[in-house]
Amino acid sequence: MKAAYLVGPERFELRDVPQPPLPEDGLLLTVQACGICGSDLRRWKEGPPAGSDGVVPGHEAAGTVLAVGARCGHFAVGDRLAIAPDIRCGACYYCNRQLYNLCDHIKFVGITPGYPGGFAQIIALTAEILNNGIVNRMPDRLSFEIAAISEPFCSVLATHEKAQTKAGDTVVIMGAGPVGCLHVALAKQRGAKTIVCEPAEMRRRMALDFGPDLVVDPTASDPVVAVKDATGGVGADIVVCANPVAETQTQAVEMVRKAGKVLLFGGLPKANPMTTLDGNRIHYGEIEVIGAFSYHPATHKTALELLAGGAWPADKLITHTLALEQIEQGYRTASGGRALKVMITMQEN
Repeated sequence: MKAAYLVGPERFELRDVPQPPLPEDGLLLTVQACGICGSDLRRWKEGPPAGSDGVVPGHEAAGTVLAVGARCGHFAVGDRLAIAPDIRCGACYYCNRQLYNLCDHIKFVGITPGYPGGFAQIIALTAEILNNGIVNRMPDRLSFEIAAISEPFCSVLATHEKAQTKAGDTVVIMGAGPVGCLHVALAKQRGAKTIVCEPAEMRRRMALDFGPDLVVDPTASDPVVAVKDATGGVGADIVVCANPVAETQTQAVEMVRKAGKVLLFGGLPKANPMTTLDGNRIHYGEIEVIGAFSYHPATHKTALELLAGGAWPADKLITHTLALEQIEQGYRTASGGRALKVMITMQEN
């Protein structure tokens, strides 16, 4: 079988490797589709962990069960499954309170060393992944490509649950990448007015497919002034920072209304994680600044069902579909700002 190994900064190696052994209490999954995530791009630029001869990334995956171990009673050969990366320990302070995404010992498929991901034709899902990870059957009418989108969609769903986004709200989305566009679509579905702030012209154009009420180019005008003008001087009810840019977090606190909510959805670079927020404005305006990371495992099943219902324009999110042999091109396309979601399929050319 073939698997794509990240072997250096911005460098993949497609290898012919043995099929992984069938776990007695797990299964083998024939991967059909796996999306390239923003976190994948960050690791691609950094290269594999020091001392590694290569890792297989990919955590937005969907496929078909190829084989089932003798002690695996969860699934059957032929089941169509979607997976998400989180694997909780099940025993720490946070797991005992069902705050699984905050697990002190969390591991991630396609990210944590020793847990190879979905950029391979076949992957093994052990009992640890099946029991403490996130694996769900796909609705029959859902394609593998759309099922793979369920992973980023989960984070978006959880964020708007935290924000309690509702009809009549004005929601600003800072960043119009794949998750930014999902934020627009979900906020619109909940009846909110949406404003997108995005510096890249191509992404501003692509965001229009998701129906924002206003698109702002922050390089041409002050986004804080634009949001205040669009809201009669009041400010937005909710601002979602859906990019890894500290300046947008500063702007979010300035453009949100009193008693509004700022959701820090996009993580900042590890080498420079500090941000600057107006503490007095937060204090005197009773503004809520909320971290938004990952989701409860139950959200994944909900996301699959919602995507199968067709109410979200998920197909518009996938702008490029490439074969596993083209994974280098896929990553370069995803990092170039001219794509939203790049999907890798495992079929050979």
